[in-house]
Amino acid sequence: MVELPLVNRDAVAPAAAPVACCAPLTRETITPGDAELFARKLKALADPVRLRLVSIVAASEGQEACVCDLIEPVGLSQPTVSHHLKILTEAGFLTRSKRGTWAYFRLVPGALEAVAAPLVTV
Repeated sequence: MVELPLVNRDAVAPAAAPVACCAPLTRETITPGDAELFARKLKALADPVRLRLVSIVAASEGQEACVCDLIEPVGLSQPTVSHHLKILTEAGFLTRSKRGTWAYFRLVPGALEAVAAPLVTV
């Protein structure tokens, strides 16, 4: 058994002022409400098929493509592709217009840049 010496609290030097362990923030952060909206938009993109669809539409002439041209490249059925396109449209990445029996999807100008803005704004 080892005996430890008693320490007199009055003899101990007073504690130094607390030091911050992290650097202070240099810009505003997103609000909880904006974070919710941002997360929903990221969730809409966070699917390999949806990312491919956005990429195909963005690479198409005029950044617009017919749903008939989007089925074969992703290898899914028309109803499944339409479901993914609906999610992307509701999230604000694509717009939809109907021409005859076909739906055409166009990339919303600035939509992809806007989704990155909360992370890169200085």
